[in-house]
This record gives sequence, structure tokens and C-alpha cells, in this order.
Amino acid sequence: MFRAVDQAHGVDRERAARLLALAIRSADAAAYKFDYRDLSARLVELMRWAASLAADPALEAAAAYVRMETFFATGQLGPGMRSLRAAVDRVPAPTTEPLAAAAAALHMRAAVAAGRMRRPDEARGHLRDAEALACRVRERLYDGTAVGPDSLEIHRLAVAVELGEPEDLREAVDAAARWAPSRGLPAERRSHYYIDLGRAQMLLGQPQHAKESLLVARRIAPQHVREHRQVRAELATMVRLSRGRDEQLLQFARWAKAV
Repeated sequence: MFRAVDQAHGVDRERAARLLALAIRSADAAAYKFDYRDLSARLVELMRWAASLAADPALEAAAAYVRMETFFATGQLGPGMRSLRAAVDRVPAPTTEPLAAAAAALHMRAAVAAGRMRRPDEARGHLRDAEALACRVRERLYDGTAVGPDSLEIHRLAVAVELGEPEDLREAVDAAARWAPSRGLPAERRSHYYIDLGRAQMLLGQPQHAKESLLVARRIAPQHVREHRQVRAELATMVRLSRGRDEQLLQFARWAKAV
């Protein structure tokens, strides 16, 4: 595929570059989840390069969305936020569904990053911007990123967990009793919703409910849950709180390599 990009010209080169960028993104997803962070960072830069050749601003926005993984992994949230803001500014007016989805995805990721930085006003501002865009698009994958009304709700919960404010957490957990992610969403995204719900319940002092949420997440996407750092951290905490008396929890924690 690299050879095709190198040898093609014009529209054919743009099409080849687009396919290459999406293939690299798939490889990066595996590298990042299995903790090959140096490889992931290299793949992200290759994706950005390929996207720049595709003459597609929505794809370039997707590359910026993925690039934030590197900043999350290294804890460099300040530079990461600046890169997201710059990416938002580069997206043309959202006159098409792909452009609206691309901008919405960037705002959703920025909201999570701002939440992790404990900047509630900024996080909520990005959520509002994401909502204005996400309500205009159909829920589906856009260049590998799920965007739409359901994905927005999932990000609301993620932001509440990152901010860690009790009122937001209670509101998010209450909302989860009335809403569940559609089965049409990618399994990983649905699973992540229940992982974040478990984290919220732990922060509210509800470890039994948190365990049930993580079990739901495992049923949806077992491999995703087993390799998730936050799942391991929450399970290890639950085992300590239960003093090892919950056999189901112990088996779960051992399966996830948390104990």
C-alpha cells in the first residue's frame, strides 16, 4: 500500500493514501491497546502523513483525534489540548455529514481531556459544541470513529468520571438507569461505556454495582476489558475492599490480570 501511494498520481494517489491512513489506524488500535506505546506513536505519525496526502480534511481530523492517544499515554495533556484546538480550527465549516462528524469527534475528545485536566467549564463547553454537531449526523463510524447522538451520551459519562465531581457522577449514574448504548454501536465503545459506569460507581462508593457494570462490559467485549488498565485498577481496588471474600470477583480479577 505504501508502494501504491508512492507510485500513483492525482486522484488515484489520494485514494491510495486514504486507504493507507485507515489501515495504519487499524494497526495503531492494536498497538495502543496492547501497550506498545512507542510503536503506536510511530503509527500515528504515519497516519497523519498519509492523511495529509489524501486531500480530505475529515480524515486529517481523524488523525488528530487518534494522535491524542499519544498525549494521554504520556500525560502531556496541555500540549494535547493545544493540538486538538488547532485541529478543530483547521476543520472547514461543517457543511457535510463527514465534516460535522469530524468536528464533533474532536470536541468529544477535547471534552474528555479537559475533564482529566479538571477544567469543568472547558469540558462542558466542548460537550456543548459536540452536541450541536453530533445531533446533525447519523450514528455510525466515520473514518474509524463512532460519532452520533449515542456516542455523545457515552462521552458525557466519560467526562463526568474524569471530572470526578459528585453531583456530575450521580447525574451520570442516574442517567445510566434510563439509557443504554444501542447494540448498533461498535462493541468496544459500548463496553467502554460500562467501564466508565463502573468507575463512576466506584467513585460514589458503590463497588457491587461497579462489579456488575464491569461484568456487562466483559460480556460485550471481553478482550477489550481484559487489556484495559482502568479495569485492572478498579478490580484490584474491589478485591482489596472485599478482602478476597467474593469468589466471582476474584476470578474476574485473575482473568483480567489485576491480581
